[in-house]
Amino acid sequence: MPAPLSAGILLYRRTGRRVEVLLGHPGGPFWRNRDVGAWMIPKGAVEPGEGLAEAAIREFEEEVGTRLTAVPFPLCTVKQKGGKVVEVFALEGDLDAQAITSTRFAMEWPPHSGEIQRFPELDRARWMSLAEARAMILPSQLPVLDALEARLRSAPGHDEQERTGNQRGPQHSP
Repeated sequence: MPAPLSAGILLYRRTGRRVEVLLGHPGGPFWRNRDVGAWMIPKGAVEPGEGLAEAAIREFEEEVGTRLTAVPFPLCTVKQKGGKVVEVFALEGDLDAQAITSTRFAMEWPPHSGEIQRFPELDRARWMSLAEARAMILPSQLPVLDALEARLRSAPGHDEQERTGNQRGPQHSP
């Protein structure tokens, strides 16, 4: 049986000479008290007959509540700890991370209680520098950040500070 297939989008932005990525924190009771190593890109299952980019765009809208108007570019493929394969796309853009609205899923909670509760797919999102994202992202998704850095490094006009987010002095987001 083939590994489950998901698709997702790493949204990134430039603030001055720094690159930031948008990561989401999964909702639900299993993730409630986890922070470091729990953040992830918005992603989800590819439906039968659906293209990978199409699935990534749909999942981004479902989990973040924002419809993308630009087409993301293919970034990389990662295999998560549980065996799920994630096709990752990237797109430069901006949104208000505090204003996300995520679809909800239902599950029995507490376990064996017979009570069904609904939880958001993502309970919050946050813009992070690449250094902060490396500390906060699921370990199996670290290669996504490596791939973005490599892509930005290969693009003309991007210097060391812009790639890594390292700079001197305070940086304020717009």
